[in-house]
Amino acid sequence: MSKLKRKRQKKIKQVSKSVAKIVSLFLILGMLFIVVLQHLSTSVQQTNDSSDTQEQTQQTFIAELLPHAKELQKQYGILPSIILGQAILESDWGKSQLGKDYHNLFGIKAGDAEDKVELKTKEYEDGKWKEITAAFKVYPNWQASMTDHTLLFVNGVSWNTTIYQNVLKATNYKVAAQALQDAGYATDPDYASKITSVIETYQLNQYD
Repeated sequence: MSKLKRKRQKKIKQVSKSVAKIVSLFLILGMLFIVVLQHLSTSVQQTNDSSDTQEQTQQTFIAELLPHAKELQKQYGILPSIILGQAILESDWGKSQLGKDYHNLFGIKAGDAEDKVELKTKEYEDGKWKEITAAFKVYPNWQASMTDHTLLFVNGVSWNTTIYQNVLKATNYKVAAQALQDAGYATDPDYASKITSVIETYQLNQYD
């Protein structure tokens, strides 16, 4: 066999090996691409499922509170959007420890002779947030918490029985939210805007 022929065969073998390596590389890359696509597809599906589940949970929470909120509106004039908006903001859709375990949806504090539980919370004082331990009321169910919340607006507090009257008189959720903040319901300086944001995000004013 001539040297030229041997060189050609050697070159052909080298080219074949190179082609085989390239083909193998493309196959591996192709398989990796498919795996990545499958993973992304699964992640997107899980995200969609999670979003759907969260939305269903939120709608269930609203549906559970709405009938009693409407009853309280009929009896006392309080806007359902304010009841629902505060419940969502204060209890994180009923998932907070206070809301879930003790049925207190609104962070209402307890008096000396009332059933209570002590939990850590945050208060805004002197221009900054501080963690404190406070005594909160314990309720048998969410509806009892809603009733007590409304009666707080109706009866006020011992040192000012009319402090929440502007909340009850309000026919607009924005006015009611601002009245809550002005009356000092919460120490959060952005409380009114947060309540308003919740109401508008979930269109709770449709129930007013």
